[in-house]
Parts: sequence; structure tokens; C-alpha cells
Amino acid sequence: MRLDKFICKSTELTRTEAKKVLKSGEVRVNGDVAKNAAMQVHENNTITIDGQQLSARGSRYYILHKVVDSICSNVDEGYPSVLNFIEVDKAFDLHIAGRLDADTTGLVLLTDDGRWSHNVISPKKQCQKTYRVWLRNGIDDDKLAVLVTKFAQGLQLQGEDSLTRPAILTRVAAEDLLDEQCYKSEVLLTITEGKYHQVKRMFAAVGNRVVRLHREQIGAIVLGDLAPGEWRALSPDEIALFS
Repeated sequence: MRLDKFICKSTELTRTEAKKVLKSGEVRVNGDVAKNAAMQVHENNTITIDGQQLSARGSRYYILHKVVDSICSNVDEGYPSVLNFIEVDKAFDLHIAGRLDADTTGLVLLTDDGRWSHNVISPKKQCQKTYRVWLRNGIDDDKLAVLVTKFAQGLQLQGEDSLTRPAILTRVAAEDLLDEQCYKSEVLLTITEGKYHQVKRMFAAVGNRVVRLHREQIGAIVLGDLAPGEWRALSPDEIALFS
């Protein structure tokens, strides 16, 4: 990780304070003075400030049930950042592994482990993300069968050079509906990439419109009974899924 980030994870210094300490020449990496905040350091490096060796705190991993009108950003911009909901020290040092739009609800993963979040969001990892989608226009069984094939083959989105990766479209079983009035317009979509507004654009490409969107699952991590606005630490088994 970056040297300034390592210092923040090893002390109570802010990123700005860490950069000031670096400029002062008090930081050494393997015995050599280090002033470059962007220098990449590793677990086996010996890093000291004024002769005192540093040891980084363990990485943190959380799941949050994002509410509508909140944003996946490290700053408040019009809407509050989802980090306001995470009641831990230095919550704003976390980042979001897989962002959601302000009007989209559901599962968000947060961490300060860059390698772990890369394994969640990198298209090369083909991590599955499942969304519950409410559509403006209902889909009858014949139309659904056609769309299942189209989504599996990939869709051409406006402004994109290549088709979307194969996606899985299914109807929500009657007993699992969140809105009993939406049997033909409530579906599940599983994708393995995260293009800009992808789910909305996919349904727009087949002449429909998403009116509500909710992420239920990332890989084997499920939102479950976590209430809107609630969060919890991930279990060791959940963390291991992307380690």
C-alpha cells in the first residue's frame, strides 16, 4: 500500500499529518529516509517514525444495507455518504467495493483493503452480483423466455464497443415477491461486471425501464435480514471469499 496510508493505519495521524511527517524526514523504510507519500510498501518492510517501528492495524471489512438517497462516495455531495452509517473509528478511511447509484438500495461492501476490494470489482474475477429489479412494463412468460436468451448472449449497450457479459435473468417466485402486485414486473438479474448504470441500461436496451433497483448478493455474501441503514462486520468466512 502507499506509505502515507500505511502510516495512517499504524498511527492516529490523518493523511495530511502523515504527509507532513514524511516531508520532515522522520520516516525511514528499511533504514532509508522516505519522503514520497506514494511510495509502495509491503508487510515485510521495516518502517519507523523517529526511530519507533510501526505496525499496521488489521484491515476492516463491513457489509451495509444502503438506503435510498445515499451515495457511495467518501464525501457528502447532495446526499449523505454511506460512510456516515458505519459507526467505527476513521470510517471515512474505508472505501466502497462496488458502488450503487443514489436511488439504488441494498448490499454494499466496505473495506480498507485495496487488494480485497479489487477481487470484488475486477471484471476479470467475474464475481456475480444479484439485483432485484422492478420494471415499468410487466413481462409475460413468452417475453421473459426471449429476454432470458438475450441477456445470456449479451446485449449491446449504447456507447459500448462490446456486448455485456452473459447475465442470468429470472422471474421472482410468487412466494418471494417483495411486492405481491408486481409478479410480472419484479425480476432477478445476476451480472459479473459493473458498467456505468449497467442494469438500467440493459433493460433500456430491450425497451423497458427500471423503476426500482436493489442489490441482494455479491458472490456468496448475501444481505439477508440486515435492515435498511444497518451494518455489521463480515465474518472470517465471508472475508476469505475474496482474499
